[in-house]
Amino acid sequence: MIEQFSNFRSSLPSLKSFRNLSPLARRELRQGLWFLSPWLFGFLVFTLIPIVATLFFTFINLKITDGIASTPKWVGFDNYINLWNDNQAGVNPSTWFRGGTPGALWVTIAFGLIALPVGIFAPLGIAVLMNSKYLKAPMFFRSLFYMPYIVPFVAAVFLWGGMLNSQTGWINRFLVDVIGMSRDSVPLWANSGAEEWGWIYSTYVIMGIWGIGNAMLIMLAGLQGVPTELYDAAKVDGANGWQTFWKVTFPMISPVIFYNLTLSIVGLFQYFLVPLVVNQGTGRPGGFTMFYNLYLYRNFFLFQNMSYGATLAWVLFLIILAVTILLFWSAKYWVYYASETRS
Repeated sequence: MIEQFSNFRSSLPSLKSFRNLSPLARRELRQGLWFLSPWLFGFLVFTLIPIVATLFFTFINLKITDGIASTPKWVGFDNYINLWNDNQAGVNPSTWFRGGTPGALWVTIAFGLIALPVGIFAPLGIAVLMNSKYLKAPMFFRSLFYMPYIVPFVAAVFLWGGMLNSQTGWINRFLVDVIGMSRDSVPLWANSGAEEWGWIYSTYVIMGIWGIGNAMLIMLAGLQGVPTELYDAAKVDGANGWQTFWKVTFPMISPVIFYNLTLSIVGLFQYFLVPLVVNQGTGRPGGFTMFYNLYLYRNFFLFQNMSYGATLAWVLFLIILAVTILLFWSAKYWVYYASETRS
């Protein structure tokens, strides 16, 4: 990755090359910049300047509740120190259960360890089935699995909230009326208590499976790009289906899996919408639904503590950056690209 960045940097035009442009090339450059100016303006005003501003906010004490006329004070690294000692944020692992409730970062990581394998292997398994030569009407089933992805996620959360309702939901009614379970033994799903937090995370995972159609489609595209001669060679060598998958299919689609894995990890660290809608963003029960991004949102918009919210956001960015760098480092051991050669 570092070598690719170096090659990209060396390919960038120098300032001297701009000075040596012909009059026609300079005019075309000015016209191109004019066409790019709306995007450049939007990037500066709505992206770059807010990013720099939030970084500055982390070093001052800015609260909207103090009034617009109040003058923020420079506090240095106090916001970062307070965040490190914040039990509810949980950035410091030693504070995860210090206050009797789990830290927001612990909640995010714990849910990610449950949801990430499902979010990778479920679409992969469905893609393998969709790619089977024995499947009848494959376009129909591909469309059927992809269709839920285009449903607005909030609407899907409300839909699943009704299905997983502990009293009147279809799933619990099926367990009681068809399976024969007693009403006292059926799960409470999102209404479970703190001692049954696993059922709450299972509810969130089930809601997330509803939208795996996009990942399934990407996996399917990767499967269809595997050269058929590799399967023929494996068949000649006497490989069974399981060996063919792990020795041929998986290495060839590993870049696609790596892509989905990276997006899934970043998305899990930013997990926010489902606990906000299902549990109203309160963190109940016992703080087990107070995800890091939800805690950030509450500090920004509910408590209007802009400095502390910005500090939470920048620490989250650094955590995601560190995990992503680690993931890219590990890619050289398990991600295979057909065009590369390894010593």
